[in-house]
Amino acid sequence: MTESFAVRYKVALITGAGSGIGQQLALALAGMGCTVAAVDCQEHGLKTLEEHILAKNGHCATAVLDVTDAVKLQAGVAELEKNLGPIDLLIASAGVGLETSALDYRAEDMNTVLNVNLIGVSNSIAAVLPGMLQRKHGHVVAMSSLASFRGLPRMLGYCASKAGINALMEGMRIEVEDKGVCTTTVCPGWIRTPMTTQVAGKVPKMLEPDEAARIIIDAVWRKKRFCAFPRKTVWFIRFLGWLPRFVRDGLLRANMRSMHRK
Repeated sequence: MTESFAVRYKVALITGAGSGIGQQLALALAGMGCTVAAVDCQEHGLKTLEEHILAKNGHCATAVLDVTDAVKLQAGVAELEKNLGPIDLLIASAGVGLETSALDYRAEDMNTVLNVNLIGVSNSIAAVLPGMLQRKHGHVVAMSSLASFRGLPRMLGYCASKAGINALMEGMRIEVEDKGVCTTTVCPGWIRTPMTTQVAGKVPKMLEPDEAARIIIDAVWRKKRFCAFPRKTVWFIRFLGWLPRFVRDGLLRANMRSMHRK
């Protein structure tokens, strides 16, 4: 699989590559022979990533770019393609997670989450999709979340942004899949990253980044349109969806109180 993956996806653009799952995916893909174009708004994480990849004789180029700035992102990606070649695989994983509660509703916090998690994904797609369609080759992967399945207390912005990604990717897939471009929407549960540090002790089981990366890469290789994991959590959320709304709401309120006490 390693050699074939690198042949199919010679150049992979990863946003949010300076930390978390984005960094883990960048390391994994570089180890499989892909040339990694790593983008993040923080320079320090990119330098660390580049050092790790180059130390193992991998190929990597980095750019400090903010996915919420469409114009600069477009120019930055064009420069990366000029140096590395056309992007075969986009993994749009840049994201933020702020607590956004209805009891302390702040437009600035909501806008921050929506701008990075949803608009940032849209900007990233816009930077590569026209070229993929022209070449009739490419794969767009967007990091959503199991939180996209329904609205959750104190996660209003995050849930809304991830639900938006699902809708964006679902609609886009119908238009592009017969033109040589694949799409994969990834909906993971909790992954142990810097973004989830504050809730690490409140979640029964968190996936480790390397485990999540393996699942995602396998889904990309198999060209899965939708990938949600871990399986038990997915089935639990779907089970909640079959329950009457007042029961679902009651369970979520109880869970919210439990997590708040820990």
